[in-house]
Amino acid sequence: MIAKLLPSLRTSLLLAAGLGALLSPLAGHADERGKEIYGPCAACHGEFGQGGKKGEYPRIAGQQAKYMESQLKAFQKRIRVNIPMVPYTEERELSHEDMKIVSEYVAGIELPTAIPTFKDTDDALTRLQAMEKVMIVPREPGDVEAGKAIYQKQCAACHGKTAKGRGMFPRLVGQYSQYLKRQVDLYLKGDRPHDEETTQGVLNTLKPEEIQNIMAYVTALQEEVNKQ
Repeated sequence: MIAKLLPSLRTSLLLAAGLGALLSPLAGHADERGKEIYGPCAACHGEFGQGGKKGEYPRIAGQQAKYMESQLKAFQKRIRVNIPMVPYTEERELSHEDMKIVSEYVAGIELPTAIPTFKDTDDALTRLQAMEKVMIVPREPGDVEAGKAIYQKQCAACHGKTAKGRGMFPRLVGQYSQYLKRQVDLYLKGDRPHDEETTQGVLNTLKPEEIQNIMAYVTALQEEVNKQ
């Protein structure tokens, strides 16, 4: 029986290998195209999508691709108002296909959060380049356990148990606290819809100290996510 299966198994493996060889150049091309489209974005969001160190620009590296794409479209349609994004999301500058490509490129960027271990042979440039990609978000003050309870009950269904986001819902862990606070303020004021349809959401039901505790939990959670 096994002998009879070997030829078909061998054929399947050869086909899979051939398909992989065909797809690899395409995947590489898409990655290069994404890097090319991302070029102008680096002026604000950083070479690696790490954003601004004080949260003036958000980290977008590792963000959910579908969420990124939806936000680019929202900027383009002026559903989400952000003046600096206007020239970059005009249809003549960024097509929907380009939005998809650049979103997938940025989503694939991984930023370490621990200081790398260097070899004695690593030169200064190698060490500098490695350190430039390290993403460290300071811990926020607050009651971490209380924040965990609220987050897991109110936020995890959309943003994921470890706050990495899912689908159309953004990643929160590893994001600058100042940026998150600014977005929370926009949500609470109704200047930015929490679910892109209504101006009322979960955040409007929470007290300021509860939101701060969530912040404390998310920044603490970053350390746990990095162990996985």
